[in-house]
Amino acid sequence: MKFQTLARAATVLSALAVMASTHAAVTADEAAHLKSDLTPFGAEKAGNKEGTIPAWTGGLITPTPGFKNGGRRPDPFANEKPILQITAKNMDQYADKLAEGVKALLKKYPDTYRLDVYPTHRSAAAPQYVYDNTFQNATRATLVESSSGAMSKGAIGGIPFPIPKNGAEVMLNHKLHWGGESFVESAHNWQVTADGKAVLLSDVTEQSNSPYYFKDGSSDNLRDDYSMVRVDTHGPAIRAGEAIVGHQTIDESHTNTWVYLVGQRRVRKLPNACCDTPTPAAAGVMSFDEIQTFASRMDRFDWKLIGKKEMYIPYNCNRWLAATKDSDILGPHHLNPDYIRWELHRVWVVEATLKPGERHTSKKSLYYVDEDSWLAVLADRYDANDKLWRMTYSIPVAMPDVPGEIPFGFGAYDLSAGSYDAMGLGAEEKMQYKINATPYPESFFAPENMAGESVR
Repeated sequence: MKFQTLARAATVLSALAVMASTHAAVTADEAAHLKSDLTPFGAEKAGNKEGTIPAWTGGLITPTPGFKNGGRRPDPFANEKPILQITAKNMDQYADKLAEGVKALLKKYPDTYRLDVYPTHRSAAAPQYVYDNTFQNATRATLVESSSGAMSKGAIGGIPFPIPKNGAEVMLNHKLHWGGESFVESAHNWQVTADGKAVLLSDVTEQSNSPYYFKDGSSDNLRDDYSMVRVDTHGPAIRAGEAIVGHQTIDESHTNTWVYLVGQRRVRKLPNACCDTPTPAAAGVMSFDEIQTFASRMDRFDWKLIGKKEMYIPYNCNRWLAATKDSDILGPHHLNPDYIRWELHRVWVVEATLKPGERHTSKKSLYYVDEDSWLAVLADRYDANDKLWRMTYSIPVAMPDVPGEIPFGFGAYDLSAGSYDAMGLGAEEKMQYKINATPYPESFFAPENMAGESVR
């Protein structure tokens, strides 16, 4: 009875803590802009006055001729040529539109690193039901503080805060970006050392459900879990048979990750699957909160919305999937610029500053979040001495069959050590990213199933 009383008391205190800090949704008049001058996701529908950013007209929703779900993904812009090249020689002309990490790479590798800038295509799109849910979320979703930091309450099936009022809302939009209901992805993960040697970290198949975006979901049946992920490792030989299962939740204090280690022949629950803890999904070379530029709980930082600006960012990088060998993409010091398409887009800029008393490898970070897709595409990360030391990135790919601008690869540059990580290379895969007609059964993501299905 004593333990039951304590549990009830803890539940009440937790609920009061969440209720103590609640930020209201936008008004109906504000939400009406989502059906006029703003896109259904809250971006500015109009282009810029220079004409270098076009108006959004619905995104890319027509699949490229010849594409079949489950096959290799073509480049819908394969015939386009760069309209600009940014190098160390001319970077000062474009400095206000470049992330600090990008500038650092241009200076560090002036003879090989460059940005090939192409015409801007606002390809981001989503199904109508996602737009409808986003419109409803604008007036029903609220921002609350929990033990895991800022989280959304009342949102389902769409962007939670299409008209954001602060940095936390922008980052939650990224965490809950649209990417389909269920998919399977095959890819290789690499680290390139400071001396230019490419080391295969893992050959994986990732299978995912996004319950938050299930089409039959409703606000009357809100789920805490927004993503269920299973990653099976096929190589290299020393890691073949390993598996990871993750259940990510709106309240990140409930997020759980389990790993199956072949040598131990047992499933282990990771005790601290968040923040700057190295993640086994990247063989420990990246942290949990560097996956797809940012993931995980938000309680260690204060989130300040700096504003919106025009920046050159990776976008519509279908050429990343058109390569035939991983080695074509992996340069000795950075990704091969031939395979990274850069475009001019408007991004939200959010500054994350470590809270007093908290610990993290990055004292401060700047995140650049695309206004159309809500993907955090780039981030500058600073160490305890306020020195820029890492730049994380995602590789957005146009997938009109989803439809959407979907992050396929991601990684990080260690600007101090000179090494870099490249996750999600699908060049050598016959099946790169397949949308499932029906989601996986929830039992597929049960941790006990990993050991039963292991081949070793």
